[in-house]
Amino acid sequence: MAEIVNLRLARKRAKRRKAEEAAARRRLAHGISKAEKALQRSRNDQAERDLDRHRIESGDDS
Repeated sequence: MAEIVNLRLARKRAKRRKAEEAAARRRLAHGISKAEKALQRSRNDQAERDLDRHRIESGDDS
């Protein structure tokens, strides 16, 4: 005998699999990983701190 398949569940699984494959393609084409974003953000913060430490302040602000 053949195995009984719930078509509603099979359709949901197929839809989820298709959506995940599309998302993976979009991530490769357009995105960067969360770790890469965090690394870039930390590098930018460090560069900004370095610039602020080397800034020459004049006494004319008072």
